[in-house]
Amino acid sequence: MVDFQKTRDAFDLPEGIVYLDGNSLGPLPRAATARVSALLRDEWGQRLIRGWNEAGWMAQPGRTGDRIACLIGAAPDTVTVGDTLSIRLHQALHAALQAAPDRREVLTCSGNFPSDLYIAEGLLRTLDKGHTLRVVPPQEVAATLSDQTAVLMLTEVDYRTGRLHDMARLTRAAHNLGAVTVWDLAHSAGALPVDLRGTNADFAVGCTYKYLNGGPGAPAFLYVRPDRAEQVSPALPGWLGHAAPFEFEPSYRPAPGISRMRIGTPPVIALAALETALDIFDDVAMSDIRARSITLSERFIAGADALGLQLMSPRDPARRGSQVSIAHPEGYAMMQALISRGVIGDFRAPDLMRFGFAPLYNTEADIDTALAHLSDVVLNRLWDNPAYSVRQAVT
Repeated sequence: MVDFQKTRDAFDLPEGIVYLDGNSLGPLPRAATARVSALLRDEWGQRLIRGWNEAGWMAQPGRTGDRIACLIGAAPDTVTVGDTLSIRLHQALHAALQAAPDRREVLTCSGNFPSDLYIAEGLLRTLDKGHTLRVVPPQEVAATLSDQTAVLMLTEVDYRTGRLHDMARLTRAAHNLGAVTVWDLAHSAGALPVDLRGTNADFAVGCTYKYLNGGPGAPAFLYVRPDRAEQVSPALPGWLGHAAPFEFEPSYRPAPGISRMRIGTPPVIALAALETALDIFDDVAMSDIRARSITLSERFIAGADALGLQLMSPRDPARRGSQVSIAHPEGYAMMQALISRGVIGDFRAPDLMRFGFAPLYNTEADIDTALAHLSDVVLNRLWDNPAYSVRQAVT
């Protein structure tokens, strides 16, 4: 049986705070402070540039990638870590388009994070080969797939509502029509079981600062199915994706497999913090995390229902990720009122309050406390305070 009290103790959670925003930024792992401090002091401070060899810095992207692979159902040597999610998506989509050279449609849905759509639009415009980006409602994706689809590009869990796509079914449907798949796992990795190998997904990307708890701006990951990896000609052929970077050849020669998708210098300090966060997953099965996530979210939904609030997430937990979204015309002010009382979630325009559930550190007591404050805010109209309506830069 999983000891979730032990995993909770592995995080440095502020006293008196109920943190339900791990779907935006995970909390600080206690071990990260000492690990990063040691890296600064003993590795960078004492070894200087020798740290690349002596401290294993250069191997971090692959080493960390293998640890993430365990959490997303991928084989070893299929995941690399570094750069941002936007860069990783650009790489994956470009590679997917290479695999479908005779087709011109990229199919996606309105549940994708806007940045994914921006990246796709920019890439297709730059390629200037007549590609189109077709955006449909999430529930219409399967019916819209056709033999004209080059790439199906989807975020598995909708960042607004938590709606969960059926990766296995949609990947199979895409492949049956000759299309290639790109999955964004930003709201999946570390929150629910993912089976990239079992679903035969072609490409996947994701960030590490949400449910993986890697810290603000933590680097993103990229997965390429092994049989695809040797066929990819990277859109961003970086120095460290070269077969022999320290030969300093004037022309690019791709490294084997996933390594060719490396671009620039690894973010050593950020990767060290991420490694401590991944340590917390070592003794926990993703199936256990998922089961507890459902328990917590169902408890929260029951309380929200009792308050008459409008649930925007799927009611069926099998169709929902690890967050619950509630719509309210005063959603921003209501969330600010909650935050002022020590219950931290977030807001997404125009009217969604989001609550993320991370079983590694959230408890039933957290849910009950959050609901008690939510009840007070709703029943006593505590949001009706002008200060709570002042929009901050980050909502």
